[in-house]
Amino acid sequence: MSPTIRASEAPPAALVRMRIVATALLVVMAAVFLLSRTLVQLHPGWAFVRAFAEAAMVGGLADWFAVTALFRHPLGLPIPHTAIVPRNKDRIGDQLAQFLRDNFLVTAVIARRSRRLDVASAVARWLTDPAEGAGGRFRHGASKLVAQMLEALDPQRLGGMVKGAVGNRLRETQVAPLMGSLLAATMKEGRHKPLLDSVIRWSSDALRANDHLIRQIVHDRAGSLLRWTGLDETVADKLITGLEKLLADMADDPTHPLRIRAEDGLDRLAFDLRYDDAMRAKVEAMKEELLANQAMQRWLDGLWEQARGALLGIARDPERAMAGKLGDLLRQLGDTLRDDARLARTINRFVRRVGVGIAADYGNVIVRLVSETVRGWDAQTITRRLENAVGRDLQYIRVNGTLVGGMVGLVIHTIDVML
Repeated sequence: MSPTIRASEAPPAALVRMRIVATALLVVMAAVFLLSRTLVQLHPGWAFVRAFAEAAMVGGLADWFAVTALFRHPLGLPIPHTAIVPRNKDRIGDQLAQFLRDNFLVTAVIARRSRRLDVASAVARWLTDPAEGAGGRFRHGASKLVAQMLEALDPQRLGGMVKGAVGNRLRETQVAPLMGSLLAATMKEGRHKPLLDSVIRWSSDALRANDHLIRQIVHDRAGSLLRWTGLDETVADKLITGLEKLLADMADDPTHPLRIRAEDGLDRLAFDLRYDDAMRAKVEAMKEELLANQAMQRWLDGLWEQARGALLGIARDPERAMAGKLGDLLRQLGDTLRDDARLARTINRFVRRVGVGIAADYGNVIVRLVSETVRGWDAQTITRRLENAVGRDLQYIRVNGTLVGGMVGLVIHTIDVML
C-alpha cells in the first residue's frame, strides 16, 4: 500500500489540536512539578502544587499509555497487549459483521422498526428544503455518508448484489398485471390519446419519407401489361394518396372508426394483461427470456456503473446536483412526495418490504462483505480510520486523566497534612 495518506484519511484538525492540548498539558504539569519541587523549601504551600502536578503527570502518562496502546506500540516498544486494534483487525471485522447480522439484519427487527420510518417525508425535506434549513443539513450529512459508503465498499461485489436484487425482484413480480393496470389507468384518464396522435403523425411522416418503396413494391408486383401501360404508377399514386388521406382523417377526427378500433384493441390488451392466463404466461416468458439475455446483463452492469457514478457525483456536491433542470425536477418530486399522502404511504410500504427482503435474501452476503472489506484493509488503514473517528474523545480522556489525577493527588496530600 502506498505510504501516502489520502486527504480523507488524514487526521482531522480538531484531533490534531486536542493531541497538542493533551501533550502540552502533560508537559506543563512536568514543568510545574520541577518548579514546585525547587520552591517547596521557600514556602510549604508549594507542596500542594507539587502534589497536584506529580499526580497529574502520573494520571496523564497512564492515560497516554492506554490511548496509545489501542492503536500502536508506545514509543515503538513491543510491549505485550499493545497495538490492540491492528493486531485484532480481523476479529474486529468479524465481530462488527456479526453485530450487524444479529442486531440490524434480522427481518423481524427491520419490520418492527421500519413501521415508524417515514422515508417519503425525509426524501421530500431533502429535495425541497433550502441549503440552510434542516433539509440542507440532512442533505449534506446523508450525502457525505452515502459517498463514504460507496467509496469504501467493493464496487464489483456491490454492483453484483444490486443487479441480483433487481433481477430477483423482477422475477418475483408479476409484470403483466402491472402493465395492464397502468394501461387501463392511462386510458381512463385519456393520457393515451397524445400517444395515438404521435403514432399517427409518425406514420404519416414515415409514409412521405418512404413513398418510393411503395411505388417500387407496386411496380414489382404489377404484371407486365400494367407496367407497359403505366397503370402501376397510377395504382401507386392512388394507394399513397388514400393512405395519406386516411392518416389525415384519423389525425383530425377523434371519433374516427380506426381510432376507435385502436382504443378498443388497447382496452382489450389491458384486460388480457390483467385477467387472461395465456397472455400473462406469455409476458412472463418474455420477461424471463429478457432477464436471461447476456445483452440485458451487460446493460444492467453498465446501468449500475452509471448510477454509481451519478450517486457519487450527487453525494460529493449535492448543491450542484440541485441546480438547473435536474434540481427543478427533483424539487417537483419533493413537492409531490410532501403533498400526496397516498404516494408517501406507498413509498414507505415499498421501502419496508425492500428492507425486509434484502435482509432475508442478502443478510449473509452483507455480513460477509463487511467482514472481508475490513480484512482487506491493512493495519495502518484501519488504525487511521478508527483513530480519526474516535481519537478526539480519546485525547479528552488524556486531558481528564491529567486533571483528575492532579485533583486526587491534591486531596491525598491535603489529608496527609491534616493527619
